[in-house]
Amino acid sequence: MNSIFLDTINGKKTSRPPVWFMRQAGRVLPNYLKLREKHTFSELMHSPQLAAEVTLMPVYDLGVDAAILFSDILVIPAALGMNLNFTDSGPKFDVALKELADPSSVLKPDSSKLNYIYDAIDEIIRTKPDEIPLIGFCGAPFTTLCYMVQGLSSNHTFPEAVALLYKDRKMTHRLLSVITELSVEYACNQVKHGVSAFQIFETHAGLIPSDLYQEVMIPYVRKIAQAVREQGCPVIFLPKGLGYGIKNIQPEDADFLSVDWQMPIEDARKLVHSEIGLQGNLDPRLLLAGKDSILETLEKYVGFGSREQKWIFNLGHGFMPGIPFENAKLVVDWVKETNWNRI
Repeated sequence: MNSIFLDTINGKKTSRPPVWFMRQAGRVLPNYLKLREKHTFSELMHSPQLAAEVTLMPVYDLGVDAAILFSDILVIPAALGMNLNFTDSGPKFDVALKELADPSSVLKPDSSKLNYIYDAIDEIIRTKPDEIPLIGFCGAPFTTLCYMVQGLSSNHTFPEAVALLYKDRKMTHRLLSVITELSVEYACNQVKHGVSAFQIFETHAGLIPSDLYQEVMIPYVRKIAQAVREQGCPVIFLPKGLGYGIKNIQPEDADFLSVDWQMPIEDARKLVHSEIGLQGNLDPRLLLAGKDSILETLEKYVGFGSREQKWIFNLGHGFMPGIPFENAKLVVDWVKETNWNRI
């Protein structure tokens, strides 16, 4: 595949960094919002044709260099037997694990509940442009557990999930193990169906101290990453909020580290192992600003991008509601049209 994204992932020199966005398949796209007037989020996910259409929308509408599967990290809890509803205010479980005396007793893995996602991947691979790679993904076990314990996504401090980690380490490990086992199968099946890269989303790494995260959570992340990489698929890891703890991420954990907007990209490069490439880290809220402010900030990346070949341009987190489509397109066009002074 002739792909600037895959060339960068594989360490080949390119004239510019590739660009894509987290949460690019939705929210800021007018065509997506039109679809949402006719279909629920769940309907879009469960229809291979609609999921493929949404996945590829940012390729056509924004001009990004890679597509990411249109799905949700909470498909894993659903496949573990937790009844999940996607409401207008976010996902919500009928029964949260915090309400149960023995949370592990209700988790019954059924991998067949993920088959519709593989059907969507097949449709995406069949219909996508040849030069556009597809990125697969899953939630990291800790982030997935946070939602399962809390039951809904409105409180992003997840107090009950964090309390469980401190009160009952044995139960925490039992739950993380169940989540990880199914996530490994899910990730490997995505690779078998054709994804060219895989991202592990740890949206809530910053909820606990970085040394505790390294001790308890990284072994589970590493298990997923190693399974994917054994199939020849590169891994991108986003540990949002981990701060200076990113210095502990090792090459066996990921090929690329996605840097959040709290960490300056230059500092991240000094902290992260030299064998690991970087992705990120534009503050998504900048795209609420005017054109001049956006361009002024973007120019600050040119020096870094001219020196750093192992870098994928992306946000430090996903698109937010209310970001103008024109601003997202402005960023893509700027990345493609800028002279990066690479030899």
